[in-house]
Amino acid sequence: MASKIQSVKGTREFYPEQMSLRNFIYEKVRAASQAFGYQEWEAPFIETIDLYAAKSGEELVKKQSFTFQDRGGDFVTLRPELTPSLARMIAAKQGELTFPVRWWSFGPFWRYEQPQKGRSREFFQWNIDLLGVDSPEADAEMIAIAATFLRSVGLKPQAATIFVNNRRLMNSEFDALGIAPEKRIEVSNLVDRRSKMEPAKWEAYGLELGLTQTQVDGLKNILGDFDLWKKSDELTRLFAALEALGVRDYVKFDPNIMRGLLYYTGTVFEAFETSGSLKRAILGGGRYDNLLADVGGQPLPAVGFAMGDVVVGIILQENGLLPEFALTPASVLVTVFNETMLIKSFELAAQLRSAGLDVMVYPEPVKLQKQFKFADKMKIKIALTVGPDEAANDEVAVKNLATGEQVTVKREAVLEVVKKLMN
Repeated sequence: MASKIQSVKGTREFYPEQMSLRNFIYEKVRAASQAFGYQEWEAPFIETIDLYAAKSGEELVKKQSFTFQDRGGDFVTLRPELTPSLARMIAAKQGELTFPVRWWSFGPFWRYEQPQKGRSREFFQWNIDLLGVDSPEADAEMIAIAATFLRSVGLKPQAATIFVNNRRLMNSEFDALGIAPEKRIEVSNLVDRRSKMEPAKWEAYGLELGLTQTQVDGLKNILGDFDLWKKSDELTRLFAALEALGVRDYVKFDPNIMRGLLYYTGTVFEAFETSGSLKRAILGGGRYDNLLADVGGQPLPAVGFAMGDVVVGIILQENGLLPEFALTPASVLVTVFNETMLIKSFELAAQLRSAGLDVMVYPEPVKLQKQFKFADKMKIKIALTVGPDEAANDEVAVKNLATGEQVTVKREAVLEVVKKLMN
């Protein structure tokens, strides 16, 4: 026998059950986005590598992107993220759009990473952005959308928390410690690594970066001060808006949230599942006010976040929140009594579909008992049969597969009887 061809490492196969979960996440994403007035959009799946070189960081461009040379000799990549595409498209029509712009998208992305639980090389991602407004209240709206999604999939505040910080607040604290501006990226990375390192090793790493012991001690004090937000007018207004929006119970201040990407300028936030096995971020984002200028547009304030489907899918499974999987969308099976009745079965199915029902026709005239068994395995509720006697009298046999009861009704009454059985 020939060996079976395997799928590409890190890609995903969506059998109907997995597709059902993906669609469930998409529907909840769509509902949360549209509830706040956001419009759906999409960008190309393939982009030039130059689009990411300016702002996404060398590691993403050189190590994590699926990059190749097309037949024209240009270097392109399967998109690893969406924000640069968003910036380019907004910049291209900046003079035509009505601001503020509220856009969202849910589509595929690719990153060349080591596949592991919660991480694949191919994934779907929700991106949502508000452009043209620079205020803590705009940031609060974005966080409220994230909380609305978490609530809609059944994740309560005890299971999922959105942690918030502010880069301007942290920069003012770094100023007070005398940490030079050119060290801010390194110090931000140091903060990001704190939870992953032993305290002594973390302190030693800070000293290796050129911080003094006084600065390291001061940094530890900052990162342990969970009332620090009260010193920030932006965060004070943010939390007041979150209270008004009814999602304050999902949000906590955490000075350890830094967001490593270079383009965040103000509010930053990440949502974590707090009781499961992953302990990884569900979603993350923040304010990025400089990105548009880097792709040729006029400076424009913006805030947004992204959420991959892999982690949230695992979290829903671990918390028993997966939607019930339907083996078929059809609630009715029209059987085929024999070959001469096949067209009659098709006509009946077409009649019911035109009335808005999802209907399956058995594809061949085998024994009715086999067709009923098939319907039972597929968890179809109702089976309809048009035999010679029914056809002669313009009737249909209606069988309730849950109880086994069967009645014969006039053709014009079938829709009403079926709808009653479905309720």
